[in-house]
Amino acid sequence: MLGNAMLFLIIAIIAGVLGFTGIAGAATTIAQILFFLFIVLFIVSLIRGRG
Repeated sequence: MLGNAMLFLIIAIIAGVLGFTGIAGAATTIAQILFFLFIVLFIVSLIRGRG
């Protein structure tokens, strides 16, 4: 999941450099959602692993 977030971040950076602001904004939003979902799942797995 973190790999997908990084992929969308790279797509957003490339699209932003090339001037495709709509695509860059969408890719950035997807990358943020995937990153925060990864963080939440990581924290949940840490908590469940200790129990």
